Amino acid sequence: MQKSVRYNEGHALYLALLARKEGTKRGYLSKKTAETNRWHEKWFALYQNVLFYFEGEQSARPAGMYMLEGCNCERVPAPKGCAAGSAKDAALDKQHYFTVLFGHEGQKPLELRCEDEVDGDEWVEAIHQASPCPQMCTGHSVPPPWAGGSRNCCSTKSFINSRKHLMSVWFCQIVALNKTKEKMRPYQGNLEDEDPDIKKIKKVQSFMRGWLCRRKWKTIVQDYICSPHAESMRKRNQIVFNMVEAESEYVHQLYVLVNCFLRPLRMAASSKKPPISHDDVSSIFLNSETIMFLHEIFHQGLKARIANWPTLILADLFDILLPMLNIYQEFVRNHQYSLQVLANCKQNRDFDKLLKQYEANPACEGRMLETFLTYPMFQIPRYIITLHELLAHTPHEHVERKSLEFAKSKLEELSRVMHDEVSDTENIRKNLAIERTIVEGCDILLDTSQTFIRQGSLIQVPSVERGKLSKVRLGSLSLKKEGERQCFLFTKHFLICTRSSGGKLHLLKTGGVLSLIECTLVEETEAS
Repeated sequence: MQKSVRYNEGHALYLALLARKEGTKRGYLSKKTAETNRWHEKWFALYQNVLFYFEGEQSARPAGMYMLEGCNCERVPAPKGCAAGSAKDAALDKQHYFTVLFGHEGQKPLELRCEDEVDGDEWVEAIHQASPCPQMCTGHSVPPPWAGGSRNCCSTKSFINSRKHLMSVWFCQIVALNKTKEKMRPYQGNLEDEDPDIKKIKKVQSFMRGWLCRRKWKTIVQDYICSPHAESMRKRNQIVFNMVEAESEYVHQLYVLVNCFLRPLRMAASSKKPPISHDDVSSIFLNSETIMFLHEIFHQGLKARIANWPTLILADLFDILLPMLNIYQEFVRNHQYSLQVLANCKQNRDFDKLLKQYEANPACEGRMLETFLTYPMFQIPRYIITLHELLAHTPHEHVERKSLEFAKSKLEELSRVMHDEVSDTENIRKNLAIERTIVEGCDILLDTSQTFIRQGSLIQVPSVERGKLSKVRLGSLSLKKEGERQCFLFTKHFLICTRSSGGKLHLLKTGGVLSLIECTLVEETEAS
């Protein structure tokens, strides 16, 4: 079991050597031993806050050392046993005694004495200067200056608050240190006897120090306000505030859509003479009510984070929101079909009259139902733009940067998927719509890989020109005169139709469906 405390003896000897040469105070003092209560003369050397003593002035190795950090030194009267008696006791009575008190119980004080009063005062003052410790002398702990800088502040306001906190902590430490020194300093006479002119000078100096401190602080704050970092943080904060306002407006729009249109139409669909069926209501509004519930939760989370300003963490909110945004796929995929169903329902006069009544609600602010159905289509792109702007003003070492970049990548991936699904769905619906307009029908349009490109009217020229047989155009069809044809171009086929007097489309019996794989396109110019 270890019985002694280990220390760096080599470094201690080096400090002792410095104390012998460059010590703050050096000289002979009498030291009272704790075991025998006898006085022994030693040569002392004070270096910073360590007091070394040697057997003699020429001794190279110290006999011991005392750590003065947190200690108190004060003058003490001579022992009572030396007040009267022999000549030796009279000589001892002329000695000047002082004691070094350590800042904890169980440690006996260090008793010292010297023959010269001035020398004793110098020793007491030197030990005072070497052992400042506000925490041990005032009885309470002063927090370190860096204790207030652990929070991650992203705004000018938080930066100013942290700097003010540091200044107040430093001021408390200086006041505590000054009070401790005043307590340790020996009695120096009545302060009321100080010269009035000196008091005025000190007062003016105090005012000047305060003015200089305030001016320096104002310069520090002004320099930070004008710095690029502060400007970037102001822009970032403004983006966050705009995002919260936009989210609040979006939640309100969804609330109007659900409460002013969806729920009243559900009730109308349950009436005796319903102007619309429940299936049409579901086809028009899709899962807009679920989207509203999701964004109400997200908006509440944003408001709670803003309430904790300037501490603002947004990345975890996006981590919660991202997995739930898949519900947008159903809405976006069927949005065009939703508008088509609504257009068909508007042909019913009763439904159109009822819908105009709902749109006259002051909460709608003159906007139509189609406008409210379009708002969710732009929400995912709006999030992507907001995160892009937020990252542009977020430092690379910011704690949220990686999380925000991950959220942005996930939203971009989701946006691409929804765009592809919308394109596929719209292409299928377009093919089916064309297939229904052709009286005979067309099986090739039922192929999902058949992508519509364009449609329009073309003039089919006769196959015999200038008395000679020309190349066959548009199949093996032979015409005696030009004819207008309704044509549809797809990725794999080209359809040629004629329009009857009733407006219906009929595929040409011969050459009505051309496979583009087997065709060659030749561009001919008119000779004239």
